[in-house]
Amino acid sequence: MLVKNADLLVTMDAARREIQGGGLYVEDNRIVAVGPTAELPATADEVLDLSGHIVLPGLVNTHHHMYQSLTRVVPAAQDAELFGWLRALYPIWARLTPEMIAVSTQTAMAELLLSGCTTTSDHLYIFPNGCRLDDSISAAREVGMRFHASRGAMSVGESQGGLPPDRVVEDEAAILKDMQRLIETYHDPSRYAMLRIVVAPCSPFSVSRDLMRESANLARAYGVSLHTHLAENDNDVAYSRARFGMTPAEYAEDLSWVGADVWHAHCVKLDDAGIALFGRTGTGVAHCPCSNMRLASGIAPVRKMRAHGVPVGLGVDGSASNDASHLLNEVRTAMLLQRVGFGPNAMTAREALELATIGGARVLGRDDIGALAPDMAADFVAFDLEQIAFAGGLHDPVAALVFCTSANVAYSVVNGRVVVRDGRLTTIELEPLLERHNRLARALVNGED
Repeated sequence: MLVKNADLLVTMDAARREIQGGGLYVEDNRIVAVGPTAELPATADEVLDLSGHIVLPGLVNTHHHMYQSLTRVVPAAQDAELFGWLRALYPIWARLTPEMIAVSTQTAMAELLLSGCTTTSDHLYIFPNGCRLDDSISAAREVGMRFHASRGAMSVGESQGGLPPDRVVEDEAAILKDMQRLIETYHDPSRYAMLRIVVAPCSPFSVSRDLMRESANLARAYGVSLHTHLAENDNDVAYSRARFGMTPAEYAEDLSWVGADVWHAHCVKLDDAGIALFGRTGTGVAHCPCSNMRLASGIAPVRKMRAHGVPVGLGVDGSASNDASHLLNEVRTAMLLQRVGFGPNAMTAREALELATIGGARVLGRDDIGALAPDMAADFVAFDLEQIAFAGGLHDPVAALVFCTSANVAYSVVNGRVVVRDGRLTTIELEPLLERHNRLARALVNGED
C-alpha cells in the first residue's frame, strides 16, 4: 500500500517529525518507509492519494466498558457521582445477555474507529446470564480492530462490604480459572498482535485483596498485563482508607499492582506519593477526562504525572459515564480540562495527541503502535481538512484537529487493512447493527424479554 500527498503526516516518531506532502509505504501489516511522497516508491497494489488530509498514527484507547453503550443516559444515573451511578446501573446490567455483549462491542468499536482509534482495550467485569469475554472477542474479530480484551471480575458483594449486589459477583476460584483459560486460548504475545488478554479485577470496592494478589501472580506467570480502577473520586479514596487503612497508591503497592505491566484507570485522586511511586515503577494511568467530568470526580493531575515520568494514555471509559466513544474528542477534552485545572500552558495540542498515540501504546505495553515509522504496525488514520470544522485553521492542521470540533475520519487502516474508507466502515454494516443495538438497549433498560 502506498499513501501519498498528505497535506501533513504526523509521525509521532522520536523526532516528532511532521512531514508536508508526506506518505507511507506499507508491506502487508508493516510500515516499510515514511517520508516525503517524492522519496517513496511510485506504485503499489493499493494507492491512497490523501491530498487535503492530515495523516497520523491510529489513536489508542486505554480504558472502556463497551457493554455500557447499551445504557447511555439512563435517567436514574444522569446526575449521580460514581457510587450512586453504579448502584443505579448494577440492577440493569444484571440483565445482560451474550448477544448484548457482542452487539455492544461492535457498536462501541465502530464509534471508536470512526473517531480515529485503531487499538482499544475493553474492561468487561460483569458476567450474568452466561455472558463470557469470548462473546466480545468473537464480535471484535468481525470489526477488525486491534484489541486488548480485559477479563474483569467482581467478587465482593454488598453482604461482604462491597458495592455491587451479591447477584452480580463471582466465585474467586472460578474467576482465576477463567482468566487462565482465556489467556491460554486467545492471548497473542507476538509483535503486531491483534488480540491480547488482560487480567483485570474491577476495583477496590468490588474485589478482595486475595483476588488482587492471585490475579497478579497469574498475569505475571503468563506475561500478560494487569488493569483495574484506582483513586477515581473522593468516595473511592475514603473506601480504601476505611476498608484497608491505606491510600489507593499504598493499596496498589502492597498488592504488587505497580510496574510497567500494570495500568490503572482514572487516578483522579492519586496523591503526590502515589504519583512519585507510579513514576518510579513505570505504572500506567488511563486518563478519562469526559467520564471524570460527567461524574464530577475531579481533574486528574496529568501534567504532574507526566512531569514525574508516569506513562499516561487516554480512555473514553464506558458510554454510560461518558455517553460517547469518540477518542479524538477525548484528546480535545483532555487538553482543555488540564487548562481549566492548571493554567493555559498545562497541555498543548501536540501533547494531548501524544497521550492518545505513543502514550497509550506505552500504557498498553506495546512498542509496535502509536507512531508512524519503519517496522511499526500499519495503523494510521486520515482526517479530511477540507471541512467547515477546520476552516480558518489550516495554518496549523495539528492544532486544528485538537482545538476545533472533533471530526470523524475519512480513512482508517488497521494492520494494513482499510477498515474505514470515505468515512464508512468496510467490515460491518452500521445501519442494521444500530437497529439491533437500540432494540437490545430498550429491552435491557426496560427489563423486557
